[in-house]
Amino acid sequence: MKIIRKYSLLIGGLGFSNLGNWIYLVALNLFVWHLTQSPAAMAGIFIVGPLARVLTNLVAGSFIDRMNKRKLMMTTDIIRGIVVFCMPFMESIWLIYTLLFLANIASSFFGPSSTYYITKFVPSEDRQRFNAVLGTFNSGSFLLGPALAGLLIMLFNTTITIWFNSVTFFVCAIFIYLLPDVDDAHETLRQRITWRVLKSDYQAVVAFIRQHQIFIAIYLLFQCALMIAFALDSQEATFIKQDLALSDSLYGAFVSIAGAGAILGGMVAASFAKKWSTRSYMAFGLFMTMLFYTAFYASTTSVLAFVSIALLGFFMAFCNTGYETFYQHSVPPELMGRFGSIANIFQSSLQIIFTLLLGLFAQWFTLQMTAVAFGILSILCAVALYFVLYSKKFRLQVEEEAL
Repeated sequence: MKIIRKYSLLIGGLGFSNLGNWIYLVALNLFVWHLTQSPAAMAGIFIVGPLARVLTNLVAGSFIDRMNKRKLMMTTDIIRGIVVFCMPFMESIWLIYTLLFLANIASSFFGPSSTYYITKFVPSEDRQRFNAVLGTFNSGSFLLGPALAGLLIMLFNTTITIWFNSVTFFVCAIFIYLLPDVDDAHETLRQRITWRVLKSDYQAVVAFIRQHQIFIAIYLLFQCALMIAFALDSQEATFIKQDLALSDSLYGAFVSIAGAGAILGGMVAASFAKKWSTRSYMAFGLFMTMLFYTAFYASTTSVLAFVSIALLGFFMAFCNTGYETFYQHSVPPELMGRFGSIANIFQSSLQIIFTLLLGLFAQWFTLQMTAVAFGILSILCAVALYFVLYSKKFRLQVEEEAL
């Protein structure tokens, strides 16, 4: 595919790093489960990251918008590689949480920087297809990662598996080093970050929010549904092991089949990127994704759960592609670091709240009942998003931005 050749270094670097993340996540999930057999401890993995991002993003955006994004991406990848390399040496769950916290601080800088880089490096006419292709590569990691994790654990141990992820961060840094700079000179001028500067940056973001209320409404609804999905992810391993009573190898198979669905979805999304609108990708994709999230946790047999998680992955490729394109079109590049960091505070806070509530209610009632209730709530958010995206106000205010 032409777009893969054109952006091969960027897709390869981000995709290879994501492969390591999935290998590492599977190994870490199984390690914590066998160590504690506690849904609360499993949920802790998904709380530490958002907590680190909330604290870091209070100031991260002001630094990101004033630094060279390419160099910042390389630096944070190297830091994450070192932190993950040290993780197998930790013997306490709290030390593991501490390293997770540090790794997510680095991720707080990498995420908005990579979004900015994609926006500046990829022309607007290529973005929807690029996002779909990148999503397909990431889904390939989603499919291959758990299987490779199982193979590495079987042949070696969890230490080697986690170290593999460390290497992927270093490889990603090398790929990014080979890419050109995209920052304008005035965007990377050195400026001392003071309280006055931080206040001015927050005021700039507030002004943007007030001027783009339809974008904010869409953003809020999409993120509410997505953060519920992330909270549900925190109990996926517990549900598969506890409610469906499946083995570790079948847990890896479930994650892989979701990846297979996402690869197929990403290929279809890339093929129709020029024919279908970003609006339809978001509205249709999010609704179907949340529907099959709910169906997965409502499953009483492994077959039904298997089908649900495959379709979940397929439709998630559409909603992710649509959202990334929508975001890149809607937020000015010079404001992406600041807006992205403040938005990440909101996202991470929601994820923490939903994850804690899900874990708490699962203790009071049952995990399945609680997960299905949360899934229904996410479906309602998706329905509300549909009505906003297809409202007259949206057509008047956003369609001129090529959506």
